[in-house]
Amino acid sequence: MSKTLLYGATKVDEANSAYSAIASLEQFQWRNRVLVIFADKGNARAARQENQLLSDREALQQRDMVILKIAPDEVRVLFGSGKDLDGAAISSELGDPATGEFAAFLVGKDGTVKLTVSEPISSGELFTIVDSMPVRAAEIASDKQQTSEEPEGRD
Repeated sequence: MSKTLLYGATKVDEANSAYSAIASLEQFQWRNRVLVIFADKGNARAARQENQLLSDREALQQRDMVILKIAPDEVRVLFGSGKDLDGAAISSELGDPATGEFAAFLVGKDGTVKLTVSEPISSGELFTIVDSMPVRAAEIASDKQQTSEEPEGRD
């Protein structure tokens, strides 16, 4: 399986698209992490990816995930919400994955690509990568702090 991990990528060089925010997904920046799935011929790998991820909707919700599926003629929101999405613009900004081939891109809350895969990724592996990101680590720490500050209820 081919994977490219751009963990910790920041907007350093405007000319290098690996470090620039994805403008076509700007509506999600600082709100959601986005997994963009490009369907393959027959949709077998894309369907497998969908099924793996959508089986744990609670984990997706906890991580503020949005899942988009881009096929030749449409963009579908599989999890979360989004509006007025342009599949051609998203595809172009993500490097125009080969039509008919499977590809998936994880875009962090900062709007930069964090992971690129050419085969489906397990939900456990995806969640481990997301949980290791600095913004997610801060969210987890904040949640733990809020939980520890809540007064204990009496039974």
